[in-house]
Amino acid sequence: MDSVNIFESWEEMIDERILLAVHEMGFDTFTPIQEQAIPCLLNGEDIIGQAQTGTGKTAAFGIPLLQKVDPELRKLQCVILCPTRELAIQASEELRRIAKYLQGVKILPVYGGQDIGKQISGLRGVQIIVGTPGRVMDHMRRHTIKLKDVNMVVLDEADEMLNMGFREDMELILGQIPGEHQTALFSATMPRPILEITGQFQKDARLIKVAAKELTIPLVSQRYYRVKRQDKDAACIRLLEYYQPTLCLIFCNTKVKVDELTEIVRKAGFKSEGLHGDMSQHQRDTVMRRFRAGSTNILIATDVAARGIDVDNVEAVINYDIPQDIEYYVHRIGRTGRAGKTGRSFTFASAGEIYRIREIERICHTTIEEKKLPGASKVLKAKADKYLNSAWTLHEHEDIELMKSYLRLKMDENECDALELAAAMLKLQVGDKGPEIEADKPERRDRSRGRSGYGRNSGRGRDTGYERRGDTRDRNAEYGRRGGKRDKDAGYERRIAFARPKKKK
Repeated sequence: MDSVNIFESWEEMIDERILLAVHEMGFDTFTPIQEQAIPCLLNGEDIIGQAQTGTGKTAAFGIPLLQKVDPELRKLQCVILCPTRELAIQASEELRRIAKYLQGVKILPVYGGQDIGKQISGLRGVQIIVGTPGRVMDHMRRHTIKLKDVNMVVLDEADEMLNMGFREDMELILGQIPGEHQTALFSATMPRPILEITGQFQKDARLIKVAAKELTIPLVSQRYYRVKRQDKDAACIRLLEYYQPTLCLIFCNTKVKVDELTEIVRKAGFKSEGLHGDMSQHQRDTVMRRFRAGSTNILIATDVAARGIDVDNVEAVINYDIPQDIEYYVHRIGRTGRAGKTGRSFTFASAGEIYRIREIERICHTTIEEKKLPGASKVLKAKADKYLNSAWTLHEHEDIELMKSYLRLKMDENECDALELAAAMLKLQVGDKGPEIEADKPERRDRSRGRSGYGRNSGRGRDTGYERRGDTRDRNAEYGRRGGKRDKDAGYERRIAFARPKKKK
């Protein structure tokens, strides 16, 4: 289906402030899922959207959701459930950008691993929450999330939530919404449990199915490194020191990490700048101007903030975090290797994230080669070579007689050899060792799987960033688990507290 120009077809249906924000985000046309889902949701219909990750689903439900929210009502009106904390953060950031010019609309991500007291304070006056099922359940039990005014619920990546064991939580949350409301469900696949949920909690839902878009990878050398989360900073510095790119883009999934990594890279001696959605347009324009001019050679950014970057001479892209959307991976590495030049992309993946590398390879019909990080000795040699090459170029093209006289004087005073003095100066410039990285050590292989850290359940490990059924300590206390089993009385009380509703009529 052909794309439809936003300002011609939807101007009368959508608030012009939303359209202005969407236009500033760099979009002038709707994707197929947006084109079909938005009018249905604006008309109050329940929908089942079947579309692959990276097809613009957030805007598909976000635009009509924001159109319907009442900024004067300082109560929760919309709930969006996501499978992971990263996706919840990413979706909330995109919604905030779409709501940029809507005064009084408050959006909050809620997920496990963040201080719940801070979340409780932030929930005051919130109209939209984007949360993981486990943490939303925690707030419901604490009565810090009240659902009586909710008029729209969105299940994003519903099949992924099922895979992670969230079906019961999803059903319990949906069953506690008392009034009339819209339900939008988005899923890449439609297994039987999804259809059962739609049959129980949706009314005359319209099925919207969008064919998967073929994602192609540009001609870029792609590598990934098996790196533990705590070693990512050191691994990033090691790659920068070894390859020494003139221009490099580093992508992180959160604004907080962009700020942290920018400071770390800067302290390591690189000219780095951060780019994310909390910065003003003037700040972002200034950063981009410096990057294009080469006065900043390392740009660290989130996906949303980096949208629209068009610089031809980027030599390398580093995926500090693997993006949630595979399409974002394609966009990221497509920023290098332009205009007939070669490019490199490097991705950090923990053992529990290897399945995501395989998924990218499968969908994009590409190969991402596993490599070991360059050792500290190789990095040191690369730094020394760069310094010595620069010195040799200077020696060939500049007058260095004055410097030679200083060296002769120092050698006479201390009776030292020229080679020894040059070696000491080189060591002073480049050091003699790099930071310790766990990835340098050989990784123990799991014989039962054949590959280290790669098996059926590898995607559910603690390094993936997935929230495994919410905050386990709060849930254990609430459900009365003892010695790994649930207390029967606690389980009975829970069933009473979260009685399932009858199917909509």
